[in-house]
Amino acid sequence: MATKKAAESTLYHLSPKGFWKKFREVAAVNSEISSGLPIQGAHRFPPPASRPERYSTPATKASDPAQNPYWKRDVRRAYPQLSVVTQSQLSQLLIEHSGVQSVAAPEENKSDVPAQAPEPTTLAQAIATVTSASKVYTEDKLPPALPIPFQRWQPKRSADAPHDPFAYFPMVMYN
Repeated sequence: MATKKAAESTLYHLSPKGFWKKFREVAAVNSEISSGLPIQGAHRFPPPASRPERYSTPATKASDPAQNPYWKRDVRRAYPQLSVVTQSQLSQLLIEHSGVQSVAAPEENKSDVPAQAPEPTTLAQAIATVTSASKVYTEDKLPPALPIPFQRWQPKRSADAPHDPFAYFPMVMYN
């Protein structure tokens, strides 16, 4: 008959000694069960916590207070970055995009000289140039409006509250 094979519980795990061994035999439900604590030097070399030097956290850019100010670390103040468009940039954009957008045919002669940048104009001149070419807004082509989920309130006069006709009554009622 085959013999029952089982792992030796005390071969690879720590077992109590002395007083605690006797206490375990008395108090434990099954004193044959392993403690589950591996023997320190049996499987890992060098065993954990056996090195004489102390661990030190490697220095990084974030650990230097001069390179890591509070305002960069503070996520509560991670405001969106603002972008600035100057009047000259806006006037150039208005003039460029006011014309008909079409793609030109490719040219045979290519030059390495970059195209000349348009001369800066004031915003008033750019608006005058754009509006003189064509009417920007008509009754059919209105400017964009913000979409709102409800009807805009229009004040309408309602009947006055009951009061004495000869008394001073400065209140006016609106719906």
